[in-house]
Amino acid sequence: QVQLVESGGGLVQAGASLRLSCAASGGSLSSYGVNWFRQAPGKEREFVALIAWTGVRTDYADSVKGRFTISKNNAKNTVDLQMNSLKPEDTAVYYCAARPFGTTSRADSDFRFWGQGTQVTVSS
Repeated sequence: QVQLVESGGGLVQAGASLRLSCAASGGSLSSYGVNWFRQAPGKEREFVALIAWTGVRTDYADSVKGRFTISKNNAKNTVDLQMNSLKPEDTAVYYCAARPFGTTSRADSDFRFWGQGTQVTVSS
């Protein structure tokens, strides 16, 4: 059973960049599709980005398309989320989640394995 730990969050100004990392143990992410989700205070958790277990297909929420990039490093057993041109509305707790093989999905209900989250705060 894979365990996930996010890192890389922090407090930055609008326009800055952050790189989040999702590190796995107890399993190889080469066999898992991985999504990033986020949850802002008072709001529901929302999809941010996904990468298929093959590492070939990626997809992004419209709100982050062109600014965020998801990538998988099988050698390090991590999935990273590069976030550029950050905006105050990107402020949230960011979670990575994994599901073994299968088709990609934007739905958080399809994911069994979750990290604890990392806080991203973007000031204006």
